[in-house]
Amino acid sequence: MDLFLASTTPAADASGGFDLFGFILWPLKWAVEAVLVAWHWLLTAIGMPPAEGLTWVLSIVGLVVVVRAALIPLFVRQIKSQRKMMEIAPELRKIQEKYKGKRDQLSREAMSRETMALYKKHGTTPVSSCLPLLVQMPIFFALFSVLNDVSKHAAAGIGGVGLLNAELTQEFYDAKLFGVASLHETLIDAVNSQNTAAIVILVTLVVLMIASQFFTQLQIISKNLSPEAKTGQAYQMQKIMLYVLPFAFVFSGVFFPLGVVIYWFVSNLWTMGQQFLVIREMPTPGSDAAKAREERLARKGKALDAQGKIVPMEKYVAEQQRLLEEAEKAKAAQPKRQQPMSKQRAKKQAQKGPKNPADAGDASGASS
Repeated sequence: MDLFLASTTPAADASGGFDLFGFILWPLKWAVEAVLVAWHWLLTAIGMPPAEGLTWVLSIVGLVVVVRAALIPLFVRQIKSQRKMMEIAPELRKIQEKYKGKRDQLSREAMSRETMALYKKHGTTPVSSCLPLLVQMPIFFALFSVLNDVSKHAAAGIGGVGLLNAELTQEFYDAKLFGVASLHETLIDAVNSQNTAAIVILVTLVVLMIASQFFTQLQIISKNLSPEAKTGQAYQMQKIMLYVLPFAFVFSGVFFPLGVVIYWFVSNLWTMGQQFLVIREMPTPGSDAAKAREERLARKGKALDAQGKIVPMEKYVAEQQRLLEEAEKAKAAQPKRQQPMSKQRAKKQAQKGPKNPADAGDASGASS
């Protein structure tokens, strides 16, 4: 009974006090262990050795598949939000220019109201573009905690917080990728133990992580931005982040266990492929990706209608003709703009009298 409670309740910290961070992560750690153990059970059920490093690596890959598949709706929302943020960048600049140099309370409140109204109108916020990353980070921390505790739990002969029991924990601890690199081993551990093979594996994974992150961001900047979006400050910041952000993974390769590095790299591959499909099928209007999609559809005799639906080219041409006729009718129905007249000119014209003789007759009849 004590062992059951120990594996299903948040553990105390090393000093015997209450571990708040562990308490918050406990449900996620339980879920991570459940998915990890489920994939491990499935792989061993089809004949893979339970203590092999490859079995546990594929279990981690399975964990990535489950987590990222659950985040697909949020990812699509992120892409749409990023696209809208880029599209409204010129309007945001106009608001900022309008209140430039105004530091009083009323001006700041007015600027905030107009900015929020713009976000509401286009159905986006800066936070929504970061939502999938914010959701995934606690899961990542939970995975890091699970793998980081493997050494400690294996030495104590205990399991994790859930289904990763003592036996499975020991199997995970003993498992080595290609028989040379332990999944709980960091690059610092490999250097200290002079494990050249583990160093090569970890360094290679870090380089691949940087490359995949760079290519993922490059897809957006090079293919999925409209010409208007490429003139804003947000675009310049994104170009800077293109070269700066990937190198943050250098630190992850130094301090994170091999299992976490594998998870991060596979997750990057998923993001890169998912990004490619979204940009191909849901490109930003006016971007190079949108033009490429229109060309692909045109070769198939199809096009996008006003609602963004794929229709036959004949229907698209008829719709464009109808929209053109409606626009011409609306333009013709608009009242002609009266030329502004100065007071002096209006007085002179009144003194001359009406130009139309009929109007003059009407005026005289009215006076009589």
